[in-house]
Amino acid sequence: MRQKYKNLFLWSVGLALLLMICAACNMPSGQRKPRLVLFVGVDVSGSFRNSPYYNDAIAFLSHYIYGHLNELGGMSRLRNLFVGSIGGTSTDEPKAFHPIHDLEDKDVTQIEEELRKWFPPEDIITDFNAFFEEVSQVTKDRNLTLAPITIIIATDGIPALGTQEEKVAYEKIDLDPLEYLSRRVTVRLTYLEPKVAKHWREDVPSRRVRIWTVAGEVMVGWRQQMEPGIDLAQQDNLWKWIKDNVNFRVRARRF
Repeated sequence: MRQKYKNLFLWSVGLALLLMICAACNMPSGQRKPRLVLFVGVDVSGSFRNSPYYNDAIAFLSHYIYGHLNELGGMSRLRNLFVGSIGGTSTDEPKAFHPIHDLEDKDVTQIEEELRKWFPPEDIITDFNAFFEEVSQVTKDRNLTLAPITIIIATDGIPALGTQEEKVAYEKIDLDPLEYLSRRVTVRLTYLEPKVAKHWREDVPSRRVRIWTVAGEVMVGWRQQMEPGIDLAQQDNLWKWIKDNVNFRVRARRF
């Protein structure tokens, strides 16, 4: 009889554990989704600043950052945010990242004002490698390696060519500092010309890093999604457009 009750007790414990596991698996994905670490890069080199896309890019990033900070339209909750520029006045020039505290509790207009103030037109070289190295260092220093990482960059995507052939210049873009930085690292490049986007997808060496590109002619369409006189929290078309075109979930490359 004692053995019978013991078996019944063990069966009950096992059933309880199974129910707990099933309950955890059935939790809404929003409750289990890890918070995102977001790095924002702004290309203020002459080639991009003088393009027709620069001002639109700053305005878009202001809305993008605001949307993430306030989790609008299902945008991922942020664990941390860092904003920095791509490149400098010389190669390998380190850049400081502005932390999330500088933009919290600000509206879109204030965020845009901060971005324009932080990045005056002084940089002349687009140095992606120095930027990616800095992203890696900040992530390690802040102990953020367990969180998914997204790096969104507003840029024309053209590296400093020098005397190199065009294809070779892209092959020398170094994503190694990001390869094993986190379980999921996604680099999103916006405002590229289609030819440049093709170089990033085909010529930039990567193994685990996911690369997503959006052409400039597509990016400018974000403004058309906004309905006049409606609060940003209710701009469902805008946030859906961002989810479908910019925050698209990129699959890992297959080898």
